[in-house]
Amino acid sequence: MAKKSSYVCQACGAHYGKWSGQCTDCGEWNTLVEAMDTSLPHHRSAPKAAKPKTANYAGDTSGVMNLDQVGVTLETRMPTGLGEFDRVLGGGLVAGSVVLIGGDPGIGKSTILLQTATNMASLDSLAGSALYITGEESLSQVAMRAKRLGLPTDRLRVLAETNVDTICLALSAEQPAIAIIDSIQTLYTEAITSAPGGVAQIRESAAMLTRYAKQTGTALFLVGHVTKEGSLAGPRVLEHMVDTVLYFEGESDSRFRMIRAVKNRFGAVNELGIFGMTDTGLKEVANPSAIFLSRYEKPIAGSVVMVSREGTRPLLVEVQALVDDAHAQPRRMALGLDYQRLAMLLAVMHRHGGIHTSGQDVYVNVVGGVKVMETGSDLAVLLACASSIRERALPPRLAVFGEVGLSGEIRPVPNGQERLREAMKHGFTHAIIPKANAPKENSTQFQGIQVIAVDRLDEAIDRAFDLI
Repeated sequence: MAKKSSYVCQACGAHYGKWSGQCTDCGEWNTLVEAMDTSLPHHRSAPKAAKPKTANYAGDTSGVMNLDQVGVTLETRMPTGLGEFDRVLGGGLVAGSVVLIGGDPGIGKSTILLQTATNMASLDSLAGSALYITGEESLSQVAMRAKRLGLPTDRLRVLAETNVDTICLALSAEQPAIAIIDSIQTLYTEAITSAPGGVAQIRESAAMLTRYAKQTGTALFLVGHVTKEGSLAGPRVLEHMVDTVLYFEGESDSRFRMIRAVKNRFGAVNELGIFGMTDTGLKEVANPSAIFLSRYEKPIAGSVVMVSREGTRPLLVEVQALVDDAHAQPRRMALGLDYQRLAMLLAVMHRHGGIHTSGQDVYVNVVGGVKVMETGSDLAVLLACASSIRERALPPRLAVFGEVGLSGEIRPVPNGQERLREAMKHGFTHAIIPKANAPKENSTQFQGIQVIAVDRLDEAIDRAFDLI
């Protein structure tokens, strides 16, 4: 019988019975490649029954049992030598964990991992137990970068290889405590005939490395490329395989870099680590709130400081708004915020705050390149827009946070009192917050700041301009 052929999208891995110019799943053009059923397990005939194999993962027990009978050991954390990196990872590296890190080209992925590898290789407990595997650069290029950054290289083991079968053999021989693969898109296995970087190659290479990490307890870093939209390139299953997914944020021309955890089986998600890019590599920022606050000789309209929360840490960031008459179709632009939410908030401000922006351009920016994911920024965004429209500057020592509902109510946000303490620590004297987040009247820990608790948007706007 003639073998049937199917077509696989090289961008997302979707399968089709016939070729078409565009993948309907991901929308990419000219990415469908013909593949015979011998390389696609989804199109094979049913194989003969085989004896099931027992997994050989560390700590695995065969057979079905009650959950309370499963032995649990406390996970041992290995410090990376960078406090902010440890924070994003949940307190350090866990043995046997697989971490996928992605970001734009040149943003610092290889730099921070080379720093981590040399730091951990220098530890007496892990001496000579770190292996850096590069598939994109030569060993001389890696050595030149380490020398330029002033890193100790006498204990770090390196390998230039792209064949994942050879890499697994090298890992078995070296048995490192930490291994870094730079990058997963360059690897290939001879069991699959497609080119490196394809969906099948990435999926199979990541699966082989993940199995090795789980069986031996080696902590594994995988560097991943990103698409033009900023998401990790390759099949979505890649993110499901690994334990932790980290994204680099920030502009390549900025001296600050941020690493955000979007998945972490061993720690909090949406944790943010902040670094400064220097001539000697990435340095952790000791006081993140201070770098995002601008200092002006006099107050300016359209600027408000909000108290955001990234993971387990409150963060002070400045929100700037510019509202101007539109000369054509009005535009709405948000940098660091959700564009759709900005449009909704402007409609709420019109309906329940009495301030309209129809016929006007609205531009909102979070200073420093920070991306704010939470809804606690709503009130600060609207107060910044109101300040720009009225051309009246709000007090420079005013901190704001709160979620705004569609009916104009100010809803509470998590960890309100912790945000207040962060504002007090940086010298803020006034704070407009949701009434449900207000501290108790007899509380003495917030005597250095005037707390203005509000429950409606119009009240918040009036109270803010009364402070001027």
